[in-house]
Amino acid sequence: MKEILYDEIPSLDLADFYGDDPEKKKKFVSALGTAYNNIGFVAIKNHFLTNQMQDSLYTSIKKYFALPDNVKTQHEGAGLAGQRGYTGKGKEHAKGRNTGDLKEFYHVGQELLPDELSKEGYPGNIWPAQVPELKNAAVDVYRALEKTGTYMLRAIALYLGLPEKYFDDKIKHGNSILRPIHYFPIADPSSVPEDAVRAAEHGDINLITLLMGASADGLQVLRRDGKWIPITALPDQLVVNVGDMLERLTNKKLKSTIHRVVNPPREAMNLPRYSIPFFMHPRSEMSLAALDSCVDQSNPKQWTDITAGEFLDQRLREIGLKK
Repeated sequence: MKEILYDEIPSLDLADFYGDDPEKKKKFVSALGTAYNNIGFVAIKNHFLTNQMQDSLYTSIKKYFALPDNVKTQHEGAGLAGQRGYTGKGKEHAKGRNTGDLKEFYHVGQELLPDELSKEGYPGNIWPAQVPELKNAAVDVYRALEKTGTYMLRAIALYLGLPEKYFDDKIKHGNSILRPIHYFPIADPSSVPEDAVRAAEHGDINLITLLMGASADGLQVLRRDGKWIPITALPDQLVVNVGDMLERLTNKKLKSTIHRVVNPPREAMNLPRYSIPFFMHPRSEMSLAALDSCVDQSNPKQWTDITAGEFLDQRLREIGLKK
């Protein structure tokens, strides 16, 4: 396939996939595959997240992150490697770096009954009493993005020549994470390390990431010719990108493209930025061994076999969340 160098990420209509027109569905699958072969990012409209859900969650997380740091630290999950609840400023860094990112965040996982959590081996969510409305807002968004991601993965499965619902049982009660992020304001830029950035260049760990509109510019993706291009999406769109697990499963047929969140101009460092990605993970036991259809003489197998749970554990250590 001829390489395409996009100046902006392609926009697609998810209704073309889940609607009743087989020709539109086929074109959606082809366009998605082309984008994921080349830049690894698309913008999607007609997903299942409503403006009301998004606004409710942004309102509650802004209220949460405005709490004093000593209150927020009460919501850290001891021994959970940051996988539930609050993670403080500068604690996470990109793979291969030691300087922490200029952000704090809050992790929400599957909201299941206690016996289901125990069966899956997941910790329970941590809900702050100071912002009780956060729970309903986060769970509603989690489920809407999980539903959207399910359809995206069905399209990806068809593109890969797999049964449409190939991923369905692998993501049911998957280890997905909703991550509200606060890139906190910095009154004095000289007070932080010189090489500190909001989010250093990285690839995401998971299968796919779904990102609702961020509150400010700054997200950029690295094109394969080495040029950084800005990621922009309309208010009614989600940005959906390939993660490292899907890249590994497809033996690099689908690209987990490096991206980053750059610092604003120095005079705007005192302004906050909020962002809410949804990291769609499979169940921990899913094998990430390269699909047979993605391995041939011209593209030999690039990685050893590993499960999703093992890969997540390895990466959490590399980014400083697990010791």
